[in-house]
Amino acid sequence: MKLLIVEDNQDLLQNIQTYLKKEGYICESAKDYEQAFHKVMSYTYDVVLIDIMIPGGSGLQVLRKLKAVNPETGTIIISAKNALDDKVEGLELGADDYLTKPFQLPELHARIKAVHRRQQHNGKELITINEITINTKKMEVTVDDNTADLTPKEYELLVYFSANKNHVLSKQTIAEHLWGDYVDHLDNLDFVYQHIKNLRKKLKAAGATDYIESVYGIGYKFKVR
Repeated sequence: MKLLIVEDNQDLLQNIQTYLKKEGYICESAKDYEQAFHKVMSYTYDVVLIDIMIPGGSGLQVLRKLKAVNPETGTIIISAKNALDDKVEGLELGADDYLTKPFQLPELHARIKAVHRRQQHNGKELITINEITINTKKMEVTVDDNTADLTPKEYELLVYFSANKNHVLSKQTIAEHLWGDYVDHLDNLDFVYQHIKNLRKKLKAAGATDYIESVYGIGYKFKVR
């Protein structure tokens, strides 16, 4: 899962990033309005954490821009301000949750997972694609009664495909979703092919149909009838 954290408090930002990276998330950050605006207009994220009070503008302005271009993105407001008006305005703008500082990082993590389930899979913990079952709470994948032993990246790739069934995904889109915007500086995206090859091999070994199709010159499609 790829996250954007809009937060100008360096200590808090570092704590959030350290904790969530250990949980396997891709974390990008923005410390002011200009950076946040550039990020939400240039890249896509599964969940965005937005502080209201940021240099150069309001986090609510960032939220408004984000929902205008990517309304499906999950959003959580994190703010020291506990004023009812700010909370109401944020929720009316489309925020999925509101967390007041100080908060415990495990609680933030739980809310991120809950928002992501609601956004991507209608709140379901079990995603079923014919013979494939994805348990989003346990992060486990089974094919009928056989467990597919996937790496964290392979698991995230399968979940991403499941949320975009029958849609063509470019290599760039897949790379940015799983590895963040640093892929802009890479010479090639050959590693995407290798991860897809490994995922396909492991699913087939567990007894699954090969649903992943290559789309010449573009990327891949997870084709399900």
